[in-house]
Amino acid sequence: MKAIWNGKVIAESDDTVIIEGNHYFPVEAVKKDFLADSDTHTMCHWKGQASYYHLKVDGKINKDAAWYYPEPSSQAEAIKDRIAFWRGVEIIK
Repeated sequence: MKAIWNGKVIAESDDTVIIEGNHYFPVEAVKKDFLADSDTHTMCHWKGQASYYHLKVDGKINKDAAWYYPEPSSQAEAIKDRIAFWRGVEIIK
């Protein structure tokens, strides 16, 4: 699977975990150069608190387009150390 935004491959892995239709990529499969810290946090009733990254590609910023669970609940342990994408990020095989 590949995560693509603004013409660049942000992440690539054959080992994604799909939860609620979202592909969670292993953190080591994500190109860190495209990530910028965000102060955004949201709460999921069963996964726990999510943290976000902005994507920065060729001078363009996609705010809060990547998220992860630093300490997922025991029910969501499968997504520990994984990052998912949205907001226009294309996920393809």
